[in-house]
Amino acid sequence: YAVLHSPTYRETYKEFLKIDFPRVPFPHVETFWQLVACGSKLRALHLLEDESLNERIIEIDDGHPLITNKLNQKDFIVADEKVTLHINPEVAISNIPLIAWEFYIGGYQPAQKWLKDRVGAELSRSDLKHYNRIINALTKTDAIMKEIDKI
Repeated sequence: YAVLHSPTYRETYKEFLKIDFPRVPFPHVETFWQLVACGSKLRALHLLEDESLNERIIEIDDGHPLITNKLNQKDFIVADEKVTLHINPEVAISNIPLIAWEFYIGGYQPAQKWLKDRVGAELSRSDLKHYNRIINALTKTDAIMKEIDKI
């Protein structure tokens, strides 16, 4: 699982990943268990099982969290590698790490797609906690992917 999330692997096999299943290189004996540990962390993050995902990372303004904006580029501002997204004229979600906001999985950007799928809906407290967990998972995935390439 770690090898498949290596940025170097993804770049090397980019064209094959679009059309077919490329080779999966077997890691060296010296690095195998380090990669197993990284893969295990990634699995826990991607299944949203990791307890560290509960750490609060995003902030939301007080107000009615009804998503009325289309969530286009005009609805968000980037400053200091953080995104502030206006979900309606009065309420914004802020402190979203840019790395999580722009992160791709397949052809999707999950931090954006999750909210866009809810345009017209009111976000509950539970929804906001779940979204916070997604943002945490994406941020931590990026850090682990960089660690995998170092290994």
